[in-house]
Amino acid sequence: MIFEETAIKDLYTVDLTPIKDDRGFFVRSFCINEFSSIRKDINIVQINHTLTTERGSVRGMHFQQPPFGETKIVRCIKGSVFDVAVDLRKDSNTFLQWYGINLSEENMKLLVIPEGFAHGFQTLDDNCEMLYLHTEFYNKEYESGIRYNDPSIGIEWKLPVSNISDRDRNHLLIDKSFKGIVL
Repeated sequence: MIFEETAIKDLYTVDLTPIKDDRGFFVRSFCINEFSSIRKDINIVQINHTLTTERGSVRGMHFQQPPFGETKIVRCIKGSVFDVAVDLRKDSNTFLQWYGINLSEENMKLLVIPEGFAHGFQTLDDNCEMLYLHTEFYNKEYESGIRYNDPSIGIEWKLPVSNISDRDRNHLLIDKSFKGIVL
């Protein structure tokens, strides 16, 4: 595994190194020993799997409020997506900045998204599947989100949005009262 910090502190991409032969490949997607080089406290407690059937669909931008903030490790295992993380940490030098990366079954990249970030993705193909590793259990009472097209963030999605849930479409826009997440 090759870890590379992005322009946003604590947000990492991970290049996996598959071992290939005539049968296919083997790749390690998570190893606590290797991940401890970037985070000493990673403890995966939940793994989620999504299928999004329509190209151009957006899921996000989701996060959990403290004390149930979570680190997510995400990987596209079928198709390709444009994966986005937004820094919502109150005292961060990159507050309200976003980072996007193409994740695909071909490039086998991971994105490690720390607590205090909103996360979402847009499918670039039909029938995309994503795996999410979480360091915190889902807690409905602390679930939150920001609007995928919030002008104060300005995410540049790769395609016109073809499908989005009512919940994600109706997240509130960030206004002057939003001071960020205190970790």
